[in-house]
Amino acid sequence: MAYKFKLNGKRYEANVVSDTDNIIEIELNGKRYAVEVEREQPKPRPAAPIITPTAAQMPQSTTAQPQNKPAKVKKITSPLPGVVLNVKVQPGDAVKRGQVVMILEAMKMENEIEATDDGIVSSISKSKGDSVMEGDTLIVLQ
Repeated sequence: MAYKFKLNGKRYEANVVSDTDNIIEIELNGKRYAVEVEREQPKPRPAAPIITPTAAQMPQSTTAQPQNKPAKVKKITSPLPGVVLNVKVQPGDAVKRGQVVMILEAMKMENEIEATDDGIVSSISKSKGDSVMEGDTLIVLQ
């Protein structure tokens, strides 16, 4: 998205290059800037009333139903602000604790981001060229 504006009599042209999570990358008069923004949190909706059926209203079953436990989600987060140089895994890949999953450039140094646990890559939140802040989720494992 492109914007043109005047500030103190000087003309500026700004283009929004990317908008991910709380980082907006802007090109302003030919220079790129990563800007951290605070987004308003949506107002919580009122809770729906909880209706508990009586024993007589519950369906009767003669076979035991297996309990499906949700898989434990493990997030790999950015240890510092930087830019993603390379993503070394894809969704569905099995990873081992300590395996390098992403390369992050920060302060003109390449940092290897390692898997914090064994697991399967369920999603990748950042891609090559994305700016990240400390604590941003990079990869989700199950």
